[in-house]
Amino acid sequence: MRPAPVAAAVAVVLAAAAPPPPTPPASMGMTTTPIVGANAPKPDPRVGLKAGYWDAAQAAWNMKLVSATPPSEASLGKTAAGVPIKYGTPETHIPTHSDLAFSGKYVIQGNYNGFEIWDLTNPAKPTLANVYLCPASQNDVSVYKNLLFMSSESTSSRTDCGFTAIQAAPGEASKDRVRGIRIFDISDVKNPKLVRSVETCRGSHTHTVVTQPGDTENVYVYISGTSGVRPEAELPGCIDSTGPDDPNGVRFRLEVIKIPLAHPEQSAIVSSPRVFNDLPPAPRNPDRDAAGARPGGPPAGGAAGAAGAGVGRAGAPPAGVVAGGAAGAGAAGAAGAPGAPAGGRGGRGGPPTGPNQCHDITVYPDVGLAGGACAGLGLLLDIREAAHPIRIDFAADANMSFWHSATFSNDGKKVLFSDEWGGGSAPRCRATDKLEWGGDAIFTIENNKLKMHSYYKMPAAQTDFENCVAHNGSLIPIPGRDVMVQAFYQGGLTVFDWTDPDHPKEIAFFDRGPVAPDRLVSGGSWSAYWYNGVIVSSEIARGLDVYELIANPNLTQNEIDAAKTVKVDYWNTQEQRKFTWPPSFALVKAYLDQLQRNSGYDAAKITAARSAVASAESASGAQRRTALQALATTLNGDAGSAKDAAKVRTLAEAVTALAGQ
Repeated sequence: MRPAPVAAAVAVVLAAAAPPPPTPPASMGMTTTPIVGANAPKPDPRVGLKAGYWDAAQAAWNMKLVSATPPSEASLGKTAAGVPIKYGTPETHIPTHSDLAFSGKYVIQGNYNGFEIWDLTNPAKPTLANVYLCPASQNDVSVYKNLLFMSSESTSSRTDCGFTAIQAAPGEASKDRVRGIRIFDISDVKNPKLVRSVETCRGSHTHTVVTQPGDTENVYVYISGTSGVRPEAELPGCIDSTGPDDPNGVRFRLEVIKIPLAHPEQSAIVSSPRVFNDLPPAPRNPDRDAAGARPGGPPAGGAAGAAGAGVGRAGAPPAGVVAGGAAGAGAAGAAGAPGAPAGGRGGRGGPPTGPNQCHDITVYPDVGLAGGACAGLGLLLDIREAAHPIRIDFAADANMSFWHSATFSNDGKKVLFSDEWGGGSAPRCRATDKLEWGGDAIFTIENNKLKMHSYYKMPAAQTDFENCVAHNGSLIPIPGRDVMVQAFYQGGLTVFDWTDPDHPKEIAFFDRGPVAPDRLVSGGSWSAYWYNGVIVSSEIARGLDVYELIANPNLTQNEIDAAKTVKVDYWNTQEQRKFTWPPSFALVKAYLDQLQRNSGYDAAKITAARSAVASAESASGAQRRTALQALATTLNGDAGSAKDAAKVRTLAEAVTALAGQ
């Protein structure tokens, strides 16, 4: 989330004027029966849902809410005098709940007052393990082994994690202030210990944990700091830039922190690569700018835009899409919009420039690439040397207002960039808002170059009282497919298949009505990630949600069961890890389901293969192994003549691996 633009001023005022939230009920959860089917329901049940803080109406298709846990009372924080705030008092204000990180059985949920640690042993009833108070924004969190990292960009973030205001005028230095990354030891989740704060000149809006293959002694963190430059009196060396070529300025650089795992207290910035040099300003889109300037639109009465319900718009890239340019090579692009948030002014004055910082960076160490979502542009980085990333390409698109985050396909051959048009605090899913705005742009990566293919956006129109735009999500480990769950704030959760980059398709969703019926009160899903069999969502105002997928013609039970065999010991969505599937009958059956769905293998042969799999599953030992080996031989022999030869070969490999167990 970013600070609200001027166009959203009315919404922000309304949100600020909202009364204290009601005390959450003792029981929360699913209040509607999910719709299950191959085709998206019409009319779309997400449109026109009743508002309510804890009792908003719900709509669900092919997924269900397993649990809804309100924010802990301890997370409400304290008064300036140090008195804990309780529910049901005039001081009650639920802090914005931000990003998630996962470690073992725990999910760590950041919020603007600190973080909560939830035990997910029973997804139907998460239990609170701890609350750590340390107010700042955004307090996005990541984990690695026993370490927890938390971003701080707020000027009110104190060294002592207190709630007392910092006594300094705007722009004045204060030694009580911390802006950068806090590093905690969470070996004992009941007693997190702050071991180091690494200060940065522009704070840390978000950050990314980066592992270097082969290096078991260190981990790295990329800092994305989007604030102004701190006074040098507050942090030595913080000098604002006169332009992209200013060697002393702190803009136009990416700060890399090295964390020695044995001595995290020695963590420090080790490099500041200039990956933003020679970038053009972001292209303009006057139509989108005009739409964003409107404080609201007509009440939502149908699906947003022209696309059919259940399918985000896909098509050829517009003329405004520009790509190309390694760092230092120079680049041509459309003229930037003066004052547009997607670009910069070269620090202290000067003509418009390209971005001088990223909002978020997703790294994929297994393929040696990173996707930088950098305000006005999307960057492709070579991270094979983690401490020294190199820009190898960039893309610009007139439909993308603010490149916010990135997600790679599992094979690393595609990347999806999301667009946080309106900063996350504005209604940007109205019936009048085009589906090309505030959604996702999907690219293939061909010879280390970005090639635009299509757009995807949650297609259901939302009201003027719902902040809604694309935000954080992750892949779901469905074998052989690229399926993703993504948060859209008060637009809810959308699950979509983008295996075909030209035709992304929604296959499941969950949504609630607005927080308030007569004003915009910030809420909805900040992030939604798959973790070890369930989808976990951080709800800005309502706490922690856990979901499960429901089998349907678009996603069979075998595919869901195969996804659940993928287990990880920790998860940070900005540090993407390659999914691998252990041998299982569920995996074999999932591939058979996919071949039946796409008619990629003769129907009679699919039936015979299913029978052979069932017989092998009921057998054991040598009898099972012999049956599976015979099936693999048959599949390999048939692959050459099959419509989807690659998938049949993948199926044969899965059968062979299962026989080898």
